[in-house]
Amino acid sequence: MSSVGGKQAEAVPDKELLARHAQGDPHAFAELVQRHRDRMWAVALRTLGDPEEAADALQDAFLSAYRAVGRFRGEAAVTTWLHRIVINACLDRLRRQSIRPAVPMGDDATLDAVAPKNADPTALHEVALDVTDALRQLPAEQRAALILVDMMGYGVDDAARVLEVPTGTVKSRCARGRARLAPLLGHLRNRRDGTGVQRAEEGGGAV
Repeated sequence: MSSVGGKQAEAVPDKELLARHAQGDPHAFAELVQRHRDRMWAVALRTLGDPEEAADALQDAFLSAYRAVGRFRGEAAVTTWLHRIVINACLDRLRRQSIRPAVPMGDDATLDAVAPKNADPTALHEVALDVTDALRQLPAEQRAALILVDMMGYGVDDAARVLEVPTGTVKSRCARGRARLAPLLGHLRNRRDGTGVQRAEEGGGAV
């Protein structure tokens, strides 16, 4: 169990760790990174879809956070502040270039809604590729909102704080993003529900 400044790390609130970093504590920011890296990595990977791009964006984000501690106002949670920096780093990359994901996002829980029932790993891999490719076709802002709300499980209010937009904007972006995804992923739902090709084979005719 690690410690910062003589206290058990788990007992030190995030805001106190950030304050200690601002005061020159050489270990405080590293503790913050260790505490929240996995979730920040998940956000970056789902937003960009490419591990190399996600790793670079996360590195940029943590470096920005390290340097920007003086601009942290303390009004939001440190995790909200960090997520905002990570999302902005990812959106910057999406806007600068067209990123074609090379690997699936690998979120089985998220993919369950469209994955074939009793699917084998190969089928899940194919579904993940389809979902990743579909997300890539969304505008960056819609993609970020959907990833936070639908994939990471954030409430609309929390997502709005991360993205620094009104809650109504998050709802609108999610609704528009889902509408764009529906025709792109409809074949996956048909496969899960036993319609389309699968049902045609059972019934002996085309649908």
